[in-house]
Amino acid sequence: MARHGKKYRAAVAKVDRAKEYPVDEAMKLAIETRTAGFDETVELAVRLGVDPRQADQNVRGTVLLPHGTGKTVRVLVIAKGEKVKEAEQAGADFAGGEELTKKIAEESWLDFDTVIATPDMMGAVGRLGKILGPRGLMPNPKVGTVTFDVGRAVQEVKAGKVEYRVEKAGIVHVPIGKASFGSEKLTDNAAALIGALVRAKPAAAKGTYLRGVSVATTMGPGVAIDPNAARALTTAAV
Repeated sequence: MARHGKKYRAAVAKVDRAKEYPVDEAMKLAIETRTAGFDETVELAVRLGVDPRQADQNVRGTVLLPHGTGKTVRVLVIAKGEKVKEAEQAGADFAGGEELTKKIAEESWLDFDTVIATPDMMGAVGRLGKILGPRGLMPNPKVGTVTFDVGRAVQEVKAGKVEYRVEKAGIVHVPIGKASFGSEKLTDNAAALIGALVRAKPAAAKGTYLRGVSVATTMGPGVAIDPNAARALTTAAV
């Protein structure tokens, strides 16, 4: 088993593992216990009371974080005609038609973070399923990445729209910003995400829905958040 370094052990010592912290306090502690020399990403992990094996208990969607993610997102739009120009004007990093799908298929080109496609191009995009699917890059109408409104889609992704999806263990992991954001902005972003998760609660989900919440930087220890405080935060934000 790998042994953590002295700096990480010192950070862990600052976190009371038996305590669930108020949201703002947890954000401050996560920032304080970061251990890397770069501006670490801050990620929220939420354990939901759902069974993802059941189709009617899947939780998936998108949310626009009010302060963005702090990450530069490279957007590829696959469209044709005027929609290519619309995508470029909206700030897409790459925009085009079947010449781009061929480049992906033949050259394994993957220099992008998000793919948006118009519905009339999904026949060509669908053939890239084995390449884009495993990397989480396949456009999907459920999360707004298959649309004719490509300009708006590009702008939202660039502004900080992120996707959330429950994993097999019932946990959702989503980046909510950078350590340099400070606790106030991170708390705002956390409120937006948790609010979206609460609104996405499946009707089939029974019992406690928000079962556990924690926050951590890329290289830092996890800090548990009081689920009741997290839920109250979304109520206050309404």
